[in-house]
Amino acid sequence: MFLGRVIGSLVSTVKYEGLEGVKLLWVQPIFSDGSPSGKAIVACDGTQAGVGERVYMVDGREAALALPRNFVPVDATIVGIVEFLDGDIPDRVAPDRVSQPDGVVQPEGAAQ
Repeated sequence: MFLGRVIGSLVSTVKYEGLEGVKLLWVQPIFSDGSPSGKAIVACDGTQAGVGERVYMVDGREAALALPRNFVPVDATIVGIVEFLDGDIPDRVAPDRVSQPDGVVQPEGAAQ
């Protein structure tokens, strides 16, 4: 797995069979401190990520296995949205989520 930041989206009117309905995003691989790590890549989105979000991805065979239809020809797939890394400032957590003192993150308004 590796980290990235979504920097854009791609529109493709013709796709390989099995990739219909799969969103394609332009992702800049990053180090944990947010600095760029190599060239931007195209990744399939399995999480409904948006531009500007920090994500984690898999590549190789695992990228194809993470999609609804297995064994399609892809190089990378987003499998998670990163809310924060150990050491991040808590206010960087998504606004609809609240961090509890014990470190558990719960949706806002959830029973405590």
